[in-house]
Amino acid sequence: MINRRCQGCRKTLNREELLKITKLKNNTLKLNPSAKQTGRSLYICKDRTCINNVIKKKRIQAALKYNNSKEILRIEAELTNFIVEYL
Repeated sequence: MINRRCQGCRKTLNREELLKITKLKNNTLKLNPSAKQTGRSLYICKDRTCINNVIKKKRIQAALKYNNSKEILRIEAELTNFIVEYL
């Protein structure tokens, strides 16, 4: 069992219970729920509140040390769609 910390609520949970966002080597971001991609990553609970906190508090930029605003907006839109489709 591998534990990771949610960037929204700061709780430590099993990695399989979390969403993963990965910064790939080509400097793009990928919503990576299967956790198969490697690279600098952050984890978020599959919870509406945590996802909203990560977006509101700009934790994607901080955790991934990333500042491409177009790519951040794209991944935030994917997270919002995840909320609509799955939560």
